[in-house]
Amino acid sequence: MSELLSVTRAMELVLDYAGSFGTETVDLTMAAGRILQQAVRAERAQPPYDRVMMDGIAFRHGSGPALVSHGIQRAGAPGQVLPEGHACLEVMTGAVLPEGADTVVPVERLVREGRLIRFEEGYEPRKGQFIHRRGSDCAAGRELLAPGQRLDGPALAVLAGNGHAQVSVSRIPSIGIVATGDELVDVSASVRDWEIRRSNEYALTGALLSRGFNCIERSVVSDDLAETVVALREQLLRHDVLILSGGVSMGAFDHVPRALSKIGVERVFHKVAQRPGKPLWFGVGPEGQRVFGLPGNPVSATTCGVRYVMPMLLAGQRLCRPEPYTVMLDAEADLIPTLTRFLPVKVRHDATGQALATPCPMPTSGDFSFLASTDGFVELPHGDGVAPRGTAAMFHGW
Repeated sequence: MSELLSVTRAMELVLDYAGSFGTETVDLTMAAGRILQQAVRAERAQPPYDRVMMDGIAFRHGSGPALVSHGIQRAGAPGQVLPEGHACLEVMTGAVLPEGADTVVPVERLVREGRLIRFEEGYEPRKGQFIHRRGSDCAAGRELLAPGQRLDGPALAVLAGNGHAQVSVSRIPSIGIVATGDELVDVSASVRDWEIRRSNEYALTGALLSRGFNCIERSVVSDDLAETVVALREQLLRHDVLILSGGVSMGAFDHVPRALSKIGVERVFHKVAQRPGKPLWFGVGPEGQRVFGLPGNPVSATTCGVRYVMPMLLAGQRLCRPEPYTVMLDAEADLIPTLTRFLPVKVRHDATGQALATPCPMPTSGDFSFLASTDGFVELPHGDGVAPRGTAAMFHGW
């Protein structure tokens, strides 16, 4: 085990090179799902005026119970002045509270006789009721959104409500996915007995798109060193990140490490004490491009993509990530004496809300037929024997 990098150390090295992909300004209409890169403060106090909370009437407390209506205060209109005496103004929800009024009575508590409005029998309003006071939600200048937040619906509403027609967000990096192998054919091609359809790139693309990374180019290269060098050099010029699938093990046709060396990509590490995905390769290009060489086996490629590539990309976008999602094993699981085990699981929640993970071990790292029936994988430390039912483990969703 001492010859191999630990999972923890490998992840630390990857994040050391995460850097930043920069920022850009986009229209608010295009900002959904992006990572905010500016502080957003309240443009003014919220609400910006004493706001009526119910359809009804506004009046001076103590001047009832019989009042004369002097008109209507609509929402979206300037505030009116309440006349002196036994007077009221009819008000709509969201309207400015008329000057001089201090209480609102909802319409269902009123009895109307022309302009004369009475409270229903036995009703006694409380002074100040149904008024949303100016600044009670937040003061002008208060920080409402912080850099690193993913822009969901409520965040977009905050931006719109505070006058941000454009917003500074993290730039989405350009990502090249390169599948390697003579045995690979396109998904729509006929497949012979000794060939397999390209699937890793679709698993990786799905993981990327679900996390907001949509600037993706997919390609394939054969098991030829010269062709691999040419293809990877071209890809390196076009992208911030390269994700290679296959060609990183010890076979005679595993040309990726040599090809990357020839085009100036500096190796950071090769091989990690984990299963699946032991041959994982990571390096940095001449212009700071981040390069991952994932094993070609489908389960290995998908697992390493989720465990290493996605966190690096999110760190490069300066996403403020939550704490790791921890689950509890719902059944015992075998440990591996010298390797961290990435074990596919299905997750459910019990009556108390505890997340329970049911192990779904794949027969081999090439067997992905049932991987789609799982929710992700848990990370189990190396050790002897088994991790018992009830063990807490870090969960990574596909």
